Amino acid sequence: MGIPIQVTFDCANPDALAHFWCEALGYQIQEPPAGYTSWPQWLRDKGIPEEQWNDVSAAVDPDGHGPRLYFQRVPEGKIAKNRIHLDVNVGRDAVEATLRRLVEHGATVVRPPQAGERLGEFWAVLADPEGNEFCLQ
Repeated sequence: MGIPIQVTFDCANPDALAHFWCEALGYQIQEPPAGYTSWPQWLRDKGIPEEQWNDVSAAVDPDGHGPRLYFQRVPEGKIAKNRIHLDVNVGRDAVEATLRRLVEHGATVVRPPQAGERLGEFWAVLADPEGNEFCLQ
């Protein structure tokens, strides 16, 4: 069995970015802890002030195979190109349609779909709503 990993995003709006990546990857917002029917119920019970409720969020693969994505609020904005990025593999025939769907959900196109030089790859470069680049291939 492999070592479970988590990918962490520093961001300004954890809830919104988590929902974007749920849409992009077919993930879901992580369920609240056992015994709670909602995150607000858990947060209220733990005495967390309402102004801190959007300090973190998490998205998980409903099948339990992909990494957990964790989103944490930080005070500074993104200032440079990502040193690491996600590749979202939808298949060559689905790149254009997926690109349009993600743009409707807040992504921007950094580089339109193009054929690559490596083994016939085809991809587009997008940015999520907070400017984090990712490849759609």
